[in-house]
Order: sequence, then C-alpha cells, then structure tokens
Amino acid sequence: MEKKTPLYETHVKYGGRIVPFAGYLLPVQYETGVIAEHMAVRTACGLFDVSHMGEILCTGADAVENLNLLLANDFTQMYDGQARYSPMCNEQGGVVDDLIVYKLGENRYFIVVNACNKERDFAWMKEHGKGDVKFENISDQISQIALQGPLAKKILLKITEEEQLPRAYYSAKAGCMAGGVPCMISRTGYTGEAGYELYVEAGYAEKLWEILMEAGREEGLIPCGLGARDTLRLEAAMPLYGHEMDDTITPLEAGLSHFVKMEKGDFIGKAALEKAGEPRRIRIGLKVTGRGIIREECPVYAGDTQIGLTTSGTFAPYLKYPVAMALADRDYGNTGQILTAQVRGRMVEAQVVPLPFYKRAK
Repeated sequence: MEKKTPLYETHVKYGGRIVPFAGYLLPVQYETGVIAEHMAVRTACGLFDVSHMGEILCTGADAVENLNLLLANDFTQMYDGQARYSPMCNEQGGVVDDLIVYKLGENRYFIVVNACNKERDFAWMKEHGKGDVKFENISDQISQIALQGPLAKKILLKITEEEQLPRAYYSAKAGCMAGGVPCMISRTGYTGEAGYELYVEAGYAEKLWEILMEAGREEGLIPCGLGARDTLRLEAAMPLYGHEMDDTITPLEAGLSHFVKMEKGDFIGKAALEKAGEPRRIRIGLKVTGRGIIREECPVYAGDTQIGLTTSGTFAPYLKYPVAMALADRDYGNTGQILTAQVRGRMVEAQVVPLPFYKRAK
C-alpha cells in the first residue's frame, strides 16, 4: 500500500497524474506535460514535491566519528549550515546509498537519504553506529519542497528576506521564515539549475506550496512531477541510485571519486576500494547520433564487442537530442569514440561526450 505525502491532495487539485513511486503516490507530470515542466526549470522556475525523501538526525558526542566511518566523504571540518554530499558504501565497496549531510550545530547533523532506501539506510546506520551517537528517523515529520530554476531567488525574495537565504552552494539556513512558515532553506537541488530546497514540518507543507505558487505566478512558476525531475537530472548527468550506482557499483566506477576521501581514516568499504585499485569500468556519457532513444539496460558495443550497459537514457528537452549514461570499459570512454547500443534488437549509434551533458551558465 503506497503512502501519500502531505501534498497529495494538492497534486490532485493541480491536475497531477499520480503514479506509484518509491512506496508513495506522486505526480509523474501535470497537464502542462514533462517537456514544458523541464523547460520551465531551465528558463524560469518549477516547484517539486520531494517529501518522499528520507530525513535522519545524527546526534551525540561521537556523531562526526560515526559519519566518517559510515560515509566515504570527510565530515571533520564543516561549518554550521554547511551541506556535504557523500556515497555510503558496503564492505565490498558498493554503494548502499548516496546522501547529503547538513551540519545543524555542534554534534548535530541532518541527513537526507533516497526515498527507496530510507528504512534500510536507517537500519544500516544504527547497526554500524559506535559510541555516543543516536540516529533518529524523522522522515514522516518533514516535507521537502524544491524550488528550482533561474528565477528561484527572485520568487523566494517575495516571501522572505535576503538574509534568510543561504549564500553558498551546498549550504543551508535553519530557523527561517518564508511567507510566515518556519522552515530550513537549502541552496541545493537535483536539476542542474540554481535553486533551493525548503524543509518544513509536514503540517505546513500545503500552506508553503500555495504561498510559493502565488509568489511565482508572474515569473511563470509551475508545478513539476517525477518525469521532469528525471529528465532534468539526466540532462545534467546527475547519478541516480539504482541506476548509476547500487550495491554492486562502487562510487569510483560511478564517477564519484571527488566524494571519496581515501586519505582520511578508515571507513566502511575503504579496504575493498583500495584492493580493487583503478576501476576497469567507468560512467560515460553518450550523445545519440543515430535514430532512436537509448534507455536504461541497453547493451553497449564497440564493433562486435559488448563493452558496457546503459544506466539511464532519455530525450533531453533543452538540448533537443537523446542522451544516455553507461557503465563501460574505461578503454572505450574517450571523447569522440563511436559506439552502438542495442535497442529492442536494433543498433543505435552514439558518440562518447564529456559529462555533464548540460551545465548552466554562471
């Protein structure tokens, strides 16, 4: 039985087409359609319900030591309000999940995990926690609303003050008021665009959504669903758990080496990553040059030799051509390399291109 986020009735009211996803009933798109929603985020602004994501509090005198043991990134030096992305590995070096950690204060951290993994992540953290640390799953108490696009700041400034907004990318301000609603405002997102994510007590979610929609009316703000969220993240080459990484794919294979601090002390999976050495397969980007769209789990060939498998693929609305990501033999990951993917028994040509496919102008 799928759950409903606190914004379920709001999505129905706005004409959202509801589908089951990660244990929840969520809008895949609205009447505007995926492409219009995608383009709104790239050129103006879009509003997403991300309340299905999980939130875990980590507190105690040994909180930092536990984060450094559980996660591949280094959390030793963080200022209050700073956010840091990290993979969380198993003993074999595969990815249990990828997540974001916010430092709320001394020995107090707020962790955002993927919806499909939140119960498993919580159990994993409790099982591997050591010393004076407490993990608390507060997912049902929190709603997350993402305001994404180049006009996001302009819209937010209609309902809050400049000093309430975090300045640095991957930072947040807690104890804020937006339209009279208490919230935490984070300068993060999963679209490749400028934007914010607002964390609010679940009971305030509907009120904040409507305040944001009204504030963004003149800027062309529209509600957006799961479909646009996926095309946006793929166009920006942002990895998705269960596609570009999972329990059998290491963060080094997934192209996340920047977030794996091998020079720090021990962490779960470190020994396996050291033993494996430089990965033989890597995440590559493919621009489709043939006819067709390459989706996930399509075999990728160099000549007659299979050298990989696609992990995600779609038509990129802003770029106006199809793209895909694949895990492939590193010998075939050179920019300009011509490969083919098998799509329903037909071979579709594609060229290896640098990632990300799309990068916003700063």
